Amino acid sequence: MEWTFLGEAIEWRGPAPYVFVPAPPGVAAEIREMSSRLSYGWGCIPCKLMVGQTQVATALFPKDGTYLVPIRVSVQRAEGINVGDSVHVCLTVDV
Repeated sequence: MEWTFLGEAIEWRGPAPYVFVPAPPGVAAEIREMSSRLSYGWGCIPCKLMVGQTQVATALFPKDGTYLVPIRVSVQRAEGINVGDSVHVCLTVDV
């Protein structure tokens, strides 16, 4: 499955040095429907993330009714992402 969306990079007191992009409600609902087949524990879901020209493996994790997409510092630097920026995200999960 693949989802593409635009979201705002936020700061959260999770694992540093990441910023996060919350999945929009519709995307989060679709992910949640499949989460029991996709999660490897604690609700985390492995995925491939494409931001701009940068692709990395990561894992979504549930937070406050949505899923947060972690943007590691190497991706932030490569794509010039800062807190408050709009980020075009493409997520792929293996079903």
